[in-house]
Amino acid sequence: MSLDAARTDSRPERLTAHEARRRLEHARGTRLVQLRALTETGQSADDHLMSAQKDAIQRVLKEIDAAFARVEDGTYGTCLGCAKPVPAERLEILPYTGHCVACMRRTP
Repeated sequence: MSLDAARTDSRPERLTAHEARRRLEHARGTRLVQLRALTETGQSADDHLMSAQKDAIQRVLKEIDAAFARVEDGTYGTCLGCAKPVPAERLEILPYTGHCVACMRRTP
């Protein structure tokens, strides 16, 4: 089933490009709100926990940008490790993932 194919059942094998973009926009918006909240706390820039949280959010934002690129080039939903489809359930939970669970476990 292609990324833009119409859904014919309640549990599609793959998300449509529109749905993928919508979920990625939501994920991006959520992370930007989190980043803004961390910045506005007024805590010291030396706070290691806050710094680690900011770094993690920025990493996810980069992953989201990469996922948008995969939507555009038609490879969204295909595992970067094994080239098999990433299960729709995984993409529902983690829309910016580029790997299936098995390949993610193998990645150091």
